[in-house]
Amino acid sequence: MKNGTQFAGKKALVLGLAKSGHAAATLLSDCGAVVTLNDFAPEDNNPLVAELRDKGVTVICGGHPDTILHEGFDFIVKNPGIPYSNPVIIQAEQLGVPIWTEIELAYLISDAPIIAITGSNGKTTTTTLLYHMLNIGNLHPLIAGNIGTVASTVARHATKEEAIVLEASSFQLMGVDAFRPHIAIWTNLYEAHLDYHGSAEAYAEAKAQVTKNQTATDFLIFNADQPEIQRYISETNATLVPFTTKGRSVQGISADELSIYWLGEPIISRKKITLPGAHNLENILSATAAALLYGCERSAIESVLSSFTGVRHRMQFVKEFNGRKFYNDSKATNTLATKSALSSFETPTILIAGGLDRGHSFEELRPHMNNVKAVIGIGETGDRFVQFAYSCGVRVAKEAGTLPEAMKEAYAVSEKGDTVLLSPACASWDQYPNFEARGDEFIGAVQQLKI
Repeated sequence: MKNGTQFAGKKALVLGLAKSGHAAATLLSDCGAVVTLNDFAPEDNNPLVAELRDKGVTVICGGHPDTILHEGFDFIVKNPGIPYSNPVIIQAEQLGVPIWTEIELAYLISDAPIIAITGSNGKTTTTTLLYHMLNIGNLHPLIAGNIGTVASTVARHATKEEAIVLEASSFQLMGVDAFRPHIAIWTNLYEAHLDYHGSAEAYAEAKAQVTKNQTATDFLIFNADQPEIQRYISETNATLVPFTTKGRSVQGISADELSIYWLGEPIISRKKITLPGAHNLENILSATAAALLYGCERSAIESVLSSFTGVRHRMQFVKEFNGRKFYNDSKATNTLATKSALSSFETPTILIAGGLDRGHSFEELRPHMNNVKAVIGIGETGDRFVQFAYSCGVRVAKEAGTLPEAMKEAYAVSEKGDTVLLSPACASWDQYPNFEARGDEFIGAVQQLKI
């Protein structure tokens, strides 16, 4: 860890406990900061609270007091999920108090270079692909960020010989100041999280934070097939590395039906790639470009691409049973992700979809429903999915109360050669604490199938 003394004597407010809040408060306290942690939830004998108090951290639970900023904090580290409409955040902005998320702390203390991956979709797959490429290439990667591992904890123990492969969400990127990855990847840009950001432009500007401090010695790998990204990277000082899936190019990395090309030269045959789906080609190109820029051997890259079949909960092949193939795409929490999933299959598909009702339209899925032979709706939007399916000409559409019930219905209407796909197009919070729990229940239901 570098320069931990920069926080000595500083007064820091950590908003939100959870994993990132606990890690940030612990780090700052160990670096000599005077730390207050405030969480909206009641204390309820939380062992993390006792642990932090033993370290000298002031912990306030059960709400956000109106007077909490009277202490005169030097900066705030905010849980990414806390909106900027929070009264404490509004007051802090008015007072000019810096508001960070903990990936800013990770950057400030990291001895290891950071490779940051952001985008509306594909972040987790790209992050995982790149991690495996660097690992096989013996380049000592560490994985962190939105993928589930707290970045500041990883950075605290990282060395100069390692590299942090960091998945960065728009929520996290809104809270950066000095953050500067050596390599940044922007996979794509679509409207998302408008309830948090307020507008598509604000969401895109949050994504663009990934490159705002980069210099000509850094690299920004970006989706050249999306003109909407161009306006947000026009002012970057980074060396630009475009990727395109629309044919061979002499710039950056590209692909046609035969090969992947680096600076116009073929490097990997498409036949060797095992990860299905046109959308995954974008992830493959951006991860490969980052690996090459970081000095990874092509043999290591090819080894990963010839064996990698996906990450858990994202187009994850679960098993084949009695002629049916089952895929877990629980991480598809919006229609864009489900559209990508549906376009990956040419076989007749039984789609299990639905979840938290945010009032979003499903119309974006309509052109991709041709291979869908049945829809099983779950969650708050289950009935809406049934009606949408009928409007698309899907002959079989039913609503199920739970995922195990949905699995029984899906299997009953399926035949040999069919694909059964969980791709909800909705968040999970109506029935589950997170999409992982939803995916795990689907996997369990698949494993319990019996002839």
